[in-house]
Amino acid sequence: MAQLNADKRVLIADLHGDRIRAASGSMVAVEGDVEFKNAGLGGGGGMRAALKRAVAGESISLMDCTGSGRVYLAKDALDVLVVDLAGDTLTAESEHILAVTDGLRLDVQFSGLRGMTSGQGLATTSVTGQGQVALISHGPVMALEVAPGNDLVVDPDAYLGSRGRLQMGLVSGVSWRSLVGEGTGEPFSLRFSGSGLVLVQSSEG
Repeated sequence: MAQLNADKRVLIADLHGDRIRAASGSMVAVEGDVEFKNAGLGGGGGMRAALKRAVAGESISLMDCTGSGRVYLAKDALDVLVVDLAGDTLTAESEHILAVTDGLRLDVQFSGLRGMTSGQGLATTSVTGQGQVALISHGPVMALEVAPGNDLVVDPDAYLGSRGRLQMGLVSGVSWRSLVGEGTGEPFSLRFSGSGLVLVQSSEG
C-alpha cells in the first residue's frame, strides 16, 4: 500500500505498484516508474460529487499517480500534515487537500459555513475510508479537542478541517480580526460542539 510521509513542506509518497491521487500540478520530483494522468471530474469522486462541487462552488482538481517509485509533492511552500484514517471521516475544504491514498472516498457536504463568512466556498469535502490524506496549511497545525460541554470557537480563516461527531454553527459578534481592522465586514466565527478534533492552522490563509 502507498505510504505518505510529511517532511515539513514536502510530501513524500512511496508507491508499490499502486495509486494515489494528488493535487494537479503539485509534483516537484519523481523517482522510479510512475505515471501521471488527470483523475477526471470530481477528482475521482464520481459524477455526482463533481456536480455537487459545481453547484457549491467547491473545486478540487486531482491527478492519478500510479506505479512504483517515490513522488515528491508540494504546493506554494505550504506546511504538510498527514492524517491517518481508519474507517472514519475527515472534513476539510478542498483547497487544503494535497493527496489521498487509494481506497479513500471524496464527497461534498453542504456545510460550508466558512464560505458564508469568507466567500471561499459553500461546501466542504469529506474524505472517508481506510488510508491517509495529506493536508496543506499556512503554518503548523494545532489539533484542538472538542468534548461535550466544552465547545470550541475558531476564526473561519484559521479553520483547516475536523473529524469526529461534531456540529458546526455560526457565532455572530465582533471577532478579533474586526478589532484590529482586518475583518471583512462579516464578524462571524465558527463554533464546534460535540466530540472530536478540529484542525486549526496557525496562520490564516
